[in-house]
Amino acid sequence: MSVSDKTDTSTAPPLLSQCLVAEFCGTFGLVFIGTGALVVNEMTGGEITHVGISLTFGLTVLAMIYGFGAVSGCHINPAVTVGFWASGRFDGRRVPGYIVAQCAGALTASGTVRMLFPAAESLGGTVPSGSASQAFVLEIILTLILMLVILSVSFGAKETGMLAGVAIGAVITFESLCAGPVSGASMNPARSLGPAIIAGETHSLWVYLVAPILGAVLSVPLYRVIHRHHAI
Repeated sequence: MSVSDKTDTSTAPPLLSQCLVAEFCGTFGLVFIGTGALVVNEMTGGEITHVGISLTFGLTVLAMIYGFGAVSGCHINPAVTVGFWASGRFDGRRVPGYIVAQCAGALTASGTVRMLFPAAESLGGTVPSGSASQAFVLEIILTLILMLVILSVSFGAKETGMLAGVAIGAVITFESLCAGPVSGASMNPARSLGPAIIAGETHSLWVYLVAPILGAVLSVPLYRVIHRHHAI
């Protein structure tokens, strides 16, 4: 068989199974490193600091995009997956699998944090510091801004390239700096689900499951108004 007769697999699209493993690993990395930083900060009396925690989340997302963006798109967030689907960029048949993989990654990460730090109480979970309604509105706005940026810098349903990693990581960082002390700046149902389930602190979980999804969906018509001369 000649070289020209061989099938070129270098440009073949990733299999769904590869995408799901990438989403699991990317979400695991985000939740393990991000919430782990919160737990360590609490245990050490604030040595990491709020700024350090915000940078940890932003830099972790940036690294995950570089690592997995070309495979699965590196959504690592059910709200982002739903946002891509609502924009028409993502096959709806893949949405359930992506969300299951993301939530499984988050739960596994929180279980690992619990194993390493059994004395930790909240495991870096997100809980409103004020009212639930305040956190709900804030999470909608934060996720809307995040998804709007993602739609603007991504290709199709993939967060890939230098611009995407830097821009999305920056949004995660400055939104965490701004709103972290108020709502936890989750913007990600899986990120909040893992610690809440493993720690058994689910009384405010609905805020972080519903609000980010609403924010992501609401970003789509706004994106179309702003970029009306470009196909979504």
